[in-house]
Amino acid sequence: MYEIDFTPEANEDLDLFRKFEQQQVLDEIERQLKHQPSVETRNRKRLRPNNVADWELRIGKFRVFYNVEDETRTVSIEAVGFKVGNLLFIRGQRREL
Repeated sequence: MYEIDFTPEANEDLDLFRKFEQQQVLDEIERQLKHQPSVETRNRKRLRPNNVADWELRIGKFRVFYNVEDETRTVSIEAVGFKVGNLLFIRGQRREL
């Protein structure tokens, strides 16, 4: 089982969402990333090299960007954003990955 850590920036990202949205994201993070977070699935994929994270978890319109450290069995949540169409927003700003 992997331990899940949130960066201060990821916690700030979550604070921007409504309470029920935060709970939805946290529940899915717990469900999807506790076991085998580095296995690609329909909702998890490895990203091209970028300056945010190695992995993306899709939860409806929300996107959770994370890194996996297998040696310490830790998942580090780096950022949480949302998509509108093909546009990604993190911390209220449009981002390209």
